[in-house]
Amino acid sequence: MRADRLVSLVLLLRQHGRLSATTLARELEVSTRTVLRDIEALSAAGVPVYAERGRHGGFALLPGFRTELTGLNPDEALALLVAGSRRGAQAFGLGSALASAMLKVVDALPDSYRDTAAGAAERLLIDPETDLLSRRPAAEEVPDAVAAEVLRAVFAGRKLEIHYAPFGGTPEWRTVDPIGLVTIRDRGYLLATRSGADRTYRLSRVQAARALPEPAQRPDRVDLDRAWQERSTRFRTGGDQVTVTVRMAPRRREELLGTALAVLAEEAGPDGLLRLEVTFQDDRHAVWALWQLGTDAEALSPQWLRDSLHARATTLAARYQDPAAEPAARREEPA
Repeated sequence: MRADRLVSLVLLLRQHGRLSATTLARELEVSTRTVLRDIEALSAAGVPVYAERGRHGGFALLPGFRTELTGLNPDEALALLVAGSRRGAQAFGLGSALASAMLKVVDALPDSYRDTAAGAAERLLIDPETDLLSRRPAAEEVPDAVAAEVLRAVFAGRKLEIHYAPFGGTPEWRTVDPIGLVTIRDRGYLLATRSGADRTYRLSRVQAARALPEPAQRPDRVDLDRAWQERSTRFRTGGDQVTVTVRMAPRRREELLGTALAVLAEEAGPDGLLRLEVTFQDDRHAVWALWQLGTDAEALSPQWLRDSLHARATTLAARYQDPAAEPAARREEPA
């Protein structure tokens, strides 16, 4: 672990020039005392790092100290940097490792490539934290210790013990055979089998994990894309799912499709509105999704959904009713 930190320290100095101990400590997430010890270790190992005193002082490397990775051209380097800007690694607890890897890639490029690739990458933003309406996607945190154990079991092909909390259920320990990891919309999922049956677990609901010494029962090779498609199909066609017919404004279509499980039919009406037949995970999911669309959508069926939305709207309207608009007879009732 310290060796990785020493490498990161050198790369930070290579890319930023002179940096103070406080800045290095913040970047490396350690104390300034640890930074000073690391500087001494680097000097003892022959790395030409020196200190500059004064208000604008800090630590720096002698010019020319670097290694080069000449196998990458500018387009390949740009592809790596853009890939490194995606947040998928966060879902697997690899954010810090990815940042460190990108730092090493940039530092190892020849001068002529480094400036071109880094400058181009600065002009590309992938999956920002907010959209044009300032909506922030719901982030799901996976504890580092959990992510590390899950990754270890997946890569080493070992059985995995997880303390899993299903939605609305009681957390319990389960022993599974991990197959692979999938990330979608910044959510991480563990694909596994349990007693031979396919299982899919959301990583944010894994409260603890332990990689076991026993080898996992799984095929040597796996097509994760196909496995995910098969499980998604089973999920969309099973359980307590409900089918809803809705008429809505076209401008809210993507929002609805972003939360529905599947679209069974779609057509444009003469009034300019869309008529869609979609499925939701359950009754509560359907009510929630249609309520988010407000007056831009109308549930045409089933009737229980219309009744539920009507009851919710009536309750909300009563809560915000202006007391001055109440009937005079009601306001003048004797105490």
